[in-house]
Amino acid sequence: MHSNLRFQFGARLVGLARHWRQLLDRHLVEAGLTDATWAPLTHLSRAGGWLHQKDLALRAGLDASSLVRLLDILERQALVRRQTDPADRRAKQIQLTDLGRARVAEIDAILGPIEERLLQDLDERALDELSGWFAKIEARIAADDHKTKAVD
Repeated sequence: MHSNLRFQFGARLVGLARHWRQLLDRHLVEAGLTDATWAPLTHLSRAGGWLHQKDLALRAGLDASSLVRLLDILERQALVRRQTDPADRRAKQIQLTDLGRARVAEIDAILGPIEERLLQDLDERALDELSGWFAKIEARIAADDHKTKAVD
């Protein structure tokens, strides 16, 4: 039997993530940034270099075809560049351009104060501990996804 807290945790986490994203989107739209473009740009920035297209799709929570259309837009805006992976001709790699990095700096300037306010009661130790728990949950989800795909 699950405790009431365990039973409610997933729903609360999903709700929190949705509300968090809506708040950030609202502020970014006011600055002329669309919901579809800012998240992949920030994921590319955090990667720090070339990132495989499939890894970007996973990080951004997008399906492959949606990401390809989005990358076409971002490439036309000169925010990203794509190339074939020299080690695997079937795979594509994506990287921010200088203009893309400047755009991420704009995004961070908007999001930084908002996230600071939202997390103001959590010190670095608490955030580190929460991040560790999230990583454990993410690993279990990935393991479950791997099992599911192996059965398919």
